[in-house]
Amino acid sequence: MHGLGLLIMIFFLRFGCWIDPLTSIMSMLITAISILVLIYGDNYMSHYRRCLRFFAYVSFFNISMLGLVANACQKAFVANRVGDFGLLLGILVAKSAQFPFHVWLPDAMEGPTPISVLIHAATMVAAGIFLVARLLPFFIVIPYIMNGISFTGIITVLLGATLALAQKDIKRSLAYSTMSQLGYMMLALGIGSYQVALFHLIAHAYSKALLFLGSGSVIHSMEAIVGYSPDKKSKYGSYGRIN
Repeated sequence: MHGLGLLIMIFFLRFGCWIDPLTSIMSMLITAISILVLIYGDNYMSHYRRCLRFFAYVSFFNISMLGLVANACQKAFVANRVGDFGLLLGILVAKSAQFPFHVWLPDAMEGPTPISVLIHAATMVAAGIFLVARLLPFFIVIPYIMNGISFTGIITVLLGATLALAQKDIKRSLAYSTMSQLGYMMLALGIGSYQVALFHLIAHAYSKALLFLGSGSVIHSMEAIVGYSPDKKSKYGSYGRIN
């Protein structure tokens, strides 16, 4: 029993929640975008038979993203372990859709437009930038990591913008535009411009949310011209039929 008590004392950890300006900004951003999505989805998903399940899933998704913001300070414990440091960097790069882990972002817009707004504007992709900003004091002491973050951001900017120009689908082009803007945020963090990255994150979240919601309205308005065809409604070529 004495050995068990000693073992418990050795593995005792104290967890808490750190509320600072960064956490407050991200919490307000997520809740504001989520409210817009719920209001928009009330009419957008009215024809769906299981709309109550849809709103339940959206609410759970919002709660999980707010939990990520509240508990992100615990990620700092991983940075203290040299063996897990590369794993942490991989998580941050993939979660913020940086090259070469950007392939999941364009396909994530295949769902309903309100979900695309949550993923591309306020929650999923912003979570990666938020975690990099949270751990920036750890990264800034190692110039090689900051250079790597900047280089990754530059590649992501150029690749995302180039792919966005080549798309024929309105939502897919917005998805690659999101990837390019995330590259700008990562580049700003890589050169140490913390305030610039957060300002761009907030401005992009609201503007891209409105763009996706507007694209949903455009796609629905195309039903009167091309009929109920998900492929044709979102293609730029179909817009030439509008008189």
